[in-house]
Amino acid sequence: MGFIGEIWNGLIEVLQYIWNNGDLVAFLVLAGITVAAAIYVMKAKEVMHSAFYLALVFMCVGFTYFFLEAEFIAVIQMLVYVGAITILFAFSIMLTRRYIMKTGGDGDE
Repeated sequence: MGFIGEIWNGLIEVLQYIWNNGDLVAFLVLAGITVAAAIYVMKAKEVMHSAFYLALVFMCVGFTYFFLEAEFIAVIQMLVYVGAITILFAFSIMLTRRYIMKTGGDGDE
C-alpha cells in the first residue's frame, strides 16, 4: 500500500486544496479561457468568428471584475463592450461588402 497510498493521499490533498480555494481555481480557468479566446481573435480565418471570440474575451473580462468585487464595472463592461461594441462590429462586418479573390480568379460577388 506504500506507493498507491502516497498517490491516494496526494490526490486527496489536491482535492482538498481545490475545495478550499475554489475561487482561485475558477479564476485560473477563466483566465485560460480569456487567453485562448484572445489568441483565437487573431488566428480566426473568418472575421465574424473573430468578432464572436472578441465578445467572449469581453465577457471573461467582465467576469474577472466580478471576482474583484467590482460589480458596477462588470455590468458596465457587459453592457457597453459585449452588448454595444461587439454588435457594432458584427453589423459593420455584415453590412460591409467584401470581395474575396479565389485561387481561380473568380470573385465572390
